[in-house]
Amino acid sequence: MKIGIISDTHSYLDPQVKNYFKDCDQLWHAGDIGSIEVADELEAFKPTIFVYGNIDDQKMRVRYPKNQIFDCEGLKVFMTHIGGYPPNYKSEVKKELDEIKPRIFVCGHSHILKIMPDAKRNLIHFNSGAAGKHGFHYIRTLIRLEINKAKITNVEVIELGKRGTITEEDNL
Repeated sequence: MKIGIISDTHSYLDPQVKNYFKDCDQLWHAGDIGSIEVADELEAFKPTIFVYGNIDDQKMRVRYPKNQIFDCEGLKVFMTHIGGYPPNYKSEVKKELDEIKPRIFVCGHSHILKIMPDAKRNLIHFNSGAAGKHGFHYIRTLIRLEINKAKITNVEVIELGKRGTITEEDNL
């Protein structure tokens, strides 16, 4: 199964996303979607699993859960928006990871791309950075990977380009 991981779109879906994810079987959006329009566009494009993020409004929070726990090709996946990194997870997330025991943990929020193992919990942590134009990140990023019979392969980081140009108006 080919998976596309995206986060922190903040109401902006770069047209390149569909090109990079065209061969994906499923998308995982780790929160801060920003608008129903972005969610609808992704869902119309590919089957997408979402969690809401801290900037998502009440409509988004009714539509999507805070956490998702699901199986993908024999691997348990836990996805939330604000998670932290090994070993410095949010205390609530640390408890959930210890109870759920996922092999894959996906989060967003930091706008910092990270893919790293957590040997203590026997999982791989994925944060795809940020794909939107809002935030402090410099480069907009995505992750693409394959999962086949409980094995993760072909992990790719995709750069969409610079977040945007800061104008004089932005400084006012």
